[in-house]
Amino acid sequence: MAAVDREFHNQSTVPVDSRCMSDHRIRTEDAVGRVLGYTRRIAVLGIKPETHAEQPAHYVPAYAKRAGLEVVPVPVYYPEVTEILGVPVVRSLRAIAGPVDMVVVFRRSADVAQHLDDVLALSPKCLWMQSGISNEPVASTLAARGIDVVEDRCLMVELRLRGR
Repeated sequence: MAAVDREFHNQSTVPVDSRCMSDHRIRTEDAVGRVLGYTRRIAVLGIKPETHAEQPAHYVPAYAKRAGLEVVPVPVYYPEVTEILGVPVVRSLRAIAGPVDMVVVFRRSADVAQHLDDVLALSPKCLWMQSGISNEPVASTLAARGIDVVEDRCLMVELRLRGR
């Protein structure tokens, strides 16, 4: 694809208000607190099963569940696993029934873009990319559509800082 074609292809047809977009890029402690204040139900994309309990993709959502959040497990691998954290797994974000406040991402930064259409279809209030994970094009697209975006932060750390 030529550079000009690629630029046109990547442009959103939704008008972008740069003020609105920056309001949805969650970077301050107050903004993180606001996001956690409205969050009750999270989908965890890339969650790992109990056999990987020592890895963040398992123990962070386990902590979130103990902190009172409803967790919808969406593993990317492990097709044989039918339940994680005592909850039936859902195989894609689009298959989740009901609203979700936040999608928590445990994927490599480069892999986040392949889930963009599913995130947009689910329309959560927030996309939270765990520590070490960021994707500028995805973050910009979601922020422009009014979805809060957190990058490179640990949900468990932020919950603990707020006494949850």
